[in-house]
Amino acid sequence: MPDIQYIPPTGTFRMPPLSVAARIGDLVFVSGTPGYYPDGRIDEGDFGAQFDQAVVALGEILSRSGASMCSLVKVNVLLTRTEDVAEMNRRYAEAFGPAPYPARTTCIVAALPDPRMLLEIECTAAADQR
Repeated sequence: MPDIQYIPPTGTFRMPPLSVAARIGDLVFVSGTPGYYPDGRIDEGDFGAQFDQAVVALGEILSRSGASMCSLVKVNVLLTRTEDVAEMNRRYAEAFGPAPYPARTTCIVAALPDPRMLLEIECTAAADQR
């Protein structure tokens, strides 16, 4: 059986049944991360605020997993509105730069689990050796 470390959620927000990340060896797989604050609030209708908060949450999850934003290998971004792509690219460049950037896929989806969610970001990172 491989040695897998599961990273539990933090904060007071009631999460669905999942780990926010799983680490096996030097790879960290981060679950889809929306722009919720730790207490469950979300800036409804504000794409920029949701994106920025999702990035903050990703950074915290990666840190707890032994990785960092600098060790990202692959990022998947799910958006509910096509009109947010340009702003997402601008904010993405600021948050994940400077180049070279991790590999990325961006998808426009019909909906996410909470109708207030405008995006969700998931990623894979290389972790420090333990």
